[in-house]
Amino acid sequence: MPDHLHLLTGMRPDVSLSDLVRDIKAGSSKFINKSRWVKGRFSWQEGFGAFSYSRAQLGAVIRYIQNQQKHHAKKSFREEYVELLEKFGVEYDDRYVFNNAE
Repeated sequence: MPDHLHLLTGMRPDVSLSDLVRDIKAGSSKFINKSRWVKGRFSWQEGFGAFSYSRAQLGAVIRYIQNQQKHHAKKSFREEYVELLEKFGVEYDDRYVFNNAE
């Protein structure tokens, strides 16, 4: 998708989520900039969202990621993200929820 990325990954219990995301963002930014895939300098937005799923749900999550264009034809990423926050009972301040890139 042009405005966001869904990433399914496993992680070791001795790695913090924020460290994992920091390393993914740093490595991918460096690669994208070195490869000159975009005009100007690429950088990720400051925040991120993460949701955990059980092994039994992996098939559904994979299918969702593979078909995200269909999902986003019906609702925006922001709408979907707020639904996930509410589904998982995450308190949030609307001022800090993803805004479309300019």
